Amino acid sequence: MNDQLPRCAWVGTDPQMRAYHDHEWGRPQRDSRALWEALMLDGFQAGLAWSVILRKRDAFRRAFAGFDPARVAQFTSDDVDRLVLDAGIVRSRAKIEAVIGNARAYLAMQANGEDFSEWVWGMAGGQPIVNRDGIARAKTELSERVSGELKRRGFKFVGPVIVYAWLQAVGVVDDHSDGCWVVGEGDSC
Repeated sequence: MNDQLPRCAWVGTDPQMRAYHDHEWGRPQRDSRALWEALMLDGFQAGLAWSVILRKRDAFRRAFAGFDPARVAQFTSDDVDRLVLDAGIVRSRAKIEAVIGNARAYLAMQANGEDFSEWVWGMAGGQPIVNRDGIARAKTELSERVSGELKRRGFKFVGPVIVYAWLQAVGVVDDHSDGCWVVGEGDSC
């Protein structure tokens, strides 16, 4: 990894954050399960720095059965009690219970014929929304609309700020800084 490449200012000097930025953040993700995992991790980020979640991501994947919604939807109160004691993850009972409920909501969408990827990308018009105006946004009309629709479907920890961070992370919104080396990489990764 070239430490001299111009990057978005939020990346800082942490090698793990740089790798995340360079290879994942803002790259269009169209796999439904991966999109759901990213949304769940962004929900865990609420009130925390993304670097905390990134460092714990492998532990989250182990704890939540590889973020397989069908498996997570089967978790019981015993699983919640077990996860609250897991020092490898963020031990918020409310967030853990939300992931389990969100797995059930995700599966309900599937049962109703809604593909998660097609649904979210459809909300955005099918292509990444590119912002190069230098405005740092916390939420947008799109994130408010997506948040509302997710909540209507039973999702939790999906407020418009969390949803906007998620839309950026999965490339639905491309907010890479104008001078960032990633600009123009798009779907090539």
